[in-house]
Amino acid sequence: MNIETALKEAMNISGAVGAALVDYDSGMSLGSIGGGDWLNLEVAAAGNTEVVRSKQRVIQALKLNDEIEDILITLNRQYHLIRLLQTGQRGGSMLFLYLVLDRERANLALARHSLRSIEADLTV
Repeated sequence: MNIETALKEAMNISGAVGAALVDYDSGMSLGSIGGGDWLNLEVAAAGNTEVVRSKQRVIQALKLNDEIEDILITLNRQYHLIRLLQTGQRGGSMLFLYLVLDRERANLALARHSLRSIEADLTV
């Protein structure tokens, strides 16, 4: 599936508020959907790139010999889920899917499962 279809699929996840596909190297969004006045997905994409980079540095410093599957940020009213794509390499760049969920409407386990399925079908 292409980027647009993948993002639409992400928005079909129960509780989804916004989604983006982000280039880890540049922090730029390759596509986004949802969001609104209170959720600027371009700013979120850039900011969450720093979160991923920071965690990558910690893993390297600890010599864990492991990879990040996803990162969960839990807020009072939202979940922010960052899924690093194993299939998302394009010209050496890493990609991640970023999904914002309304906590009252979301099922976190199902959302993680759905992002895994989207990743498996995504072609960039």
